[in-house]
Amino acid sequence: MKPRFKPYRGPSGGWGSANAVGTILLRERAPLTGATALLKQNRPIDGFACVSCAWAKPHPSKPLAFCENGAKATAWETTSLRCTPEFFAGHTLSELRNWSDYQLEQQGRLTEPMRWDAATDRYLPVSWDEAIAEIGAELKALDDPDQAVFYASGRASLEASYMWQLLARRYGTNNLPDSSNMCHESTSVALPESIGVPVGTVTLEDFAKTDGLLIFGHNTSSNSPRMLHDLDAARQRGAPILTFNPLRERGLERFTNPQSPRQMLTGESEVVSTHYHQLTIGGDTAAIAGICKALLTMDDAARESGQDRVLDIAFIEQHTQGFESFERTIRGYTWEMLERRSGLTRGAMEGAARIYAGCQRVIAIYGMGLTQHRHGVTSIQMLVNLLLMRGNLGKEGAGICPVRGHSNVQGQRTVGITEKVAQVPVERIYQQFGFNVPERDGTTTVDACEGVLNGTIKAFLSLGGNFVRATPDSQRLEPAWSKLRLTVQIVTKLNRSALVHGEKAYILPCLGRTEIDNQASGPQYHTTEDSTACIRAWQGVVKPAGEQLRSEPAIIAALAKATLPANPRMDWDAWVADYGLIREAIATSYPDIFHDFNTRMLEPGGFHRPLPASWREWSTDSGKANFTQPDSLAINDDVEQNPERRDVLNLMTIRSNDQFNTTVYGYDDRFRGVYGTRSVLFMHRNDMARLGLAEGDQVQANTAVDDGVQRSVGPLRVTPHDIPEGCCAAYYPECNALVPLWHHEEKAKVPASKSIPVTLRPFIATTRALQ
Repeated sequence: MKPRFKPYRGPSGGWGSANAVGTILLRERAPLTGATALLKQNRPIDGFACVSCAWAKPHPSKPLAFCENGAKATAWETTSLRCTPEFFAGHTLSELRNWSDYQLEQQGRLTEPMRWDAATDRYLPVSWDEAIAEIGAELKALDDPDQAVFYASGRASLEASYMWQLLARRYGTNNLPDSSNMCHESTSVALPESIGVPVGTVTLEDFAKTDGLLIFGHNTSSNSPRMLHDLDAARQRGAPILTFNPLRERGLERFTNPQSPRQMLTGESEVVSTHYHQLTIGGDTAAIAGICKALLTMDDAARESGQDRVLDIAFIEQHTQGFESFERTIRGYTWEMLERRSGLTRGAMEGAARIYAGCQRVIAIYGMGLTQHRHGVTSIQMLVNLLLMRGNLGKEGAGICPVRGHSNVQGQRTVGITEKVAQVPVERIYQQFGFNVPERDGTTTVDACEGVLNGTIKAFLSLGGNFVRATPDSQRLEPAWSKLRLTVQIVTKLNRSALVHGEKAYILPCLGRTEIDNQASGPQYHTTEDSTACIRAWQGVVKPAGEQLRSEPAIIAALAKATLPANPRMDWDAWVADYGLIREAIATSYPDIFHDFNTRMLEPGGFHRPLPASWREWSTDSGKANFTQPDSLAINDDVEQNPERRDVLNLMTIRSNDQFNTTVYGYDDRFRGVYGTRSVLFMHRNDMARLGLAEGDQVQANTAVDDGVQRSVGPLRVTPHDIPEGCCAAYYPECNALVPLWHHEEKAKVPASKSIPVTLRPFIATTRALQ
């Protein structure tokens, strides 16, 4: 299909979303199965949690409790297409590595366990017993448990995640990197230092009571579309919404509510953001500092005139520490510097401060536009500082709201998927199971990649996800995977991580979340935790895609029995027979959060994990909420750039509205007016003109660093877009090759994929093409 580029004039939601849902149900050949499943999506107890994003599910549930991207995820999983041994018999892996992500996953659901055969370069069928025994033997043969990595995507349930981390730790390693390492680890570092909890402090009930919202670095319409209902409700109450984002995203501009018959019939739409500030890529810290500076000036004027203070001095004095140092730092910034660093005018920052000061209960929302930067931790802590200045933490209708990506990525951390020993209940695990958790911290995602490159990692087991495709520096990393001894993929569909493999490679196909999970005690519940720390029970509703599929807990239990010494305290078979026993074990390990787990998970609306910051209890070293001083307002201080070089642009990677993480549902990004391609570079027209580029030109993007490695992606079609000058954007994961592995958040090691210095040159046909 020839690519088309046509501006999309419609709102988010509305008939555009309805048409997209119908299209993918037909494309996946699941018009009846998929549509029936959608009626049970996000409906607790007798339904299943959305396979894609982690946004909170309202209680009581709405009649149609899904969004466009959630429906796409369900259609993708309930597809009638099947990827069988016959498919693999017809294709070598060398051939399949040239296929696109979309083509690979479009083959449908995997149906049988497969083992790579080196002689034919094909995956061949293997029995479950053989595959499990061979994997166990390979793991036992390693010289050191730390040579193995146990990766987890954010899809796995709390039950599967808990078993996975037990398997790894009893094996002898804390090498448990996960998808948080690639996106929200910055949150997990920033928030505990500032307010003593690693997650957000707000619930859906707070959204119903807020009178103002700040949104930083989040494309709601593509990444968490159901949140638009909560934003729409806030707007209808008159709450201002101030958005700070380099790109103008349609879902943050206009929204037609598909639940509103009136809007659907009339085509009406609601304005989402009352104020939209297009700051430069990475300019968030400076923008927030400017708002804070304006608040201090307003507070000075209020004191001089005898009016009520702008700052919540009572809250600051009782609940915080570090304000004086923070204040000195902010007052020391010049407006000229803040304007240059943020890309906003002084007036814009002062105006935002005045609107913020006029609200009494404010929620600050942010996404990976804050976390995936060199100083993402600083940006998050600056946002916390802004909330602390007016006491917008620990009260109804206010707080911090990091928007997580995959549906249980926050929950798996709660039950032990972490490389940090300090976050593990070491003593309780010893009392429960009689083994000592390894004392050494494990690998992060970046560490694991470095281990693959230098040969210290020998085995990589993946519980879901598409690690190879999601990681940075992919042109360096992919060839290194062949040095691994063992790779294991527990997945539902074929993806690139199954094709870029080690000497021994296995695909273990598992049940999807939408599918009925029958075990010895009957149909099983599984549980998840959403972005608001709410934990609920769910059940699959669709017949499994194949008779040989096993649940994730069953696969993990089989691997454990094949790898670990027998331990009567870890009854893997009993756990698989009845997931309620897994939840009892979780409750023993984490009693403060999961006491009476099997009962509370069935409560209407689920239950929330305790977050002391929500009631103004601060579990920090100081016992108070901490104002922190920004270390730097620089964007990329690990990449030295000559300010005289006008050919360097700052690139951010983005998703289309036809994908979720590395899963590409199609080649259309209708909100940005792109149809039939993902090989696109979005640029400001002025940058195009000064660099001598015209719309439709084909270019190669090159990382503008000199570290001895050539990183390039192309061809990319130059396309004008509403983005600040000096900035450009292109799709993830295709442009991951441009992100150096060492270019990551300073403290959290999250790849800095939202700020990559690049240069452009005409694409030459012999250059390696964009995959």
